[in-house]
Amino acid sequence: MNRRFLKLVGLAVLTVLLAAPALAGEDHSQYIEGPFESGPEVTKKCLECHEDAAVDVMATSHWTWTVEQKIEGDRTVERGKKNVINNFCVSISSNWPRCTSCHIGYGWKDASFDFSDKTRVDCLVCHDTTGTYRKNPKGAGMPMGPTPGKDGAPGKPGVDLLKVAQNVGAPSRKTCGSCHFFGGGGDKVKHGDLDSSLFQPERELDVHMSADGQDFTCQECHVSEDHKIKGNAMVVSPSHFNRMGCTDCHEAGPHEQSRLNDHTARVACQTCHIPTFAREYPTKVYWDWSSAGEDREPESDEYGMPTYHKKKGSFSWGRDIVPYYAWYNGQAGAYTLGDRIDPEEVTPLIWPVGRKKDKEAKIYPFKVMRGRQIYDTGNRTLVVPHLFGKGGYWATYDWNRAAADGMASAGQPYSGEYGWTDTIMYWRINHMVAPAEDSLGCLDCHGDSARLDWKALGYREDPMD
Repeated sequence: MNRRFLKLVGLAVLTVLLAAPALAGEDHSQYIEGPFESGPEVTKKCLECHEDAAVDVMATSHWTWTVEQKIEGDRTVERGKKNVINNFCVSISSNWPRCTSCHIGYGWKDASFDFSDKTRVDCLVCHDTTGTYRKNPKGAGMPMGPTPGKDGAPGKPGVDLLKVAQNVGAPSRKTCGSCHFFGGGGDKVKHGDLDSSLFQPERELDVHMSADGQDFTCQECHVSEDHKIKGNAMVVSPSHFNRMGCTDCHEAGPHEQSRLNDHTARVACQTCHIPTFAREYPTKVYWDWSSAGEDREPESDEYGMPTYHKKKGSFSWGRDIVPYYAWYNGQAGAYTLGDRIDPEEVTPLIWPVGRKKDKEAKIYPFKVMRGRQIYDTGNRTLVVPHLFGKGGYWATYDWNRAAADGMASAGQPYSGEYGWTDTIMYWRINHMVAPAEDSLGCLDCHGDSARLDWKALGYREDPMD
């Protein structure tokens, strides 16, 4: 090859590189100039080079908060955070600005939100590397603005959007955790195996995420392609259509002992390798909405966690909890808005499907969350209450108005009469993986003090007896 040809090839390659959009990990200060007055202004700038990224994001359940799927294999529903009912703050309908503070978008303040508007995609919430990006907890996903000080104290500046935009990078455990560790209204409330202790965990807490373990980022396991991230929580995805598991990285029979490898056909890895959850911080295990509205003195438990809040009712917390064990075949049952209930019975909101005779099922660990929540006594359906904002229960302490407004927002009938009923949810435990030396041993599951309820699992007795 002559020098002229090589020079032409070099110029062509350089032209391509200069024309290509900057990757997330590259220095963006040379591409982005401000000032920016809002999040959507930043997104418009991002779209000049990354228009396809917005299209990709808008095709994910991170954006739609719903997806068509099957419940228990035969009932097709639209299911996701957008329309799920739980026994925490119940549902997002009529409560959008508070609930959507963790949406991967800007301005979802009511049912009219335009899901087709690319400028509403929040690029910064996942790609911030400065640690300074924050969403307004009551602001429908908008970035935190300046806040005035109290009693003459200086206020706090809002997010420096230009600084964050110029310093974007790959998602980190901090960016993922800023939403996923704080579900249910605060840190450590909802999942039991996801909380702020995982930002910098010790090896004993999580061998995958600890600095002296493997120091994984979330996407090490939750791999993504075109912004579609693998792995969905059972509570929003009963069909578990986007499945991931330990065997994505590990062999199905990784142990030196064949007896242990034989267990993996019917026992999930998590069952032995996550002996307890909420090991560092307590997690909420019970929420009674019926006691809300009372003027009580503040109360707390042995963990220092609040046990009563006038706006929210009574709570119970647990720490270092032994999971509940159940068969799970990858499918789940779920309560859907409008389903009739028997108010005298405990209504399951999400539950694993599977049994001993089911060859696809394995024994998995779960967090059990119990609640007492509002229902429509006339229609015998669970109620979506309007809690947050103007006219909401937290402003009026009027349950009847909250029920009427919330159900109207959700497009559901309301009889005008309400009562209280008990509910239960099962949250699958996947994180806080202990080191191998701290995993369960034979006598943890078999023997006189076994933690597994063998009869409940379909056995006549301990299969090792």
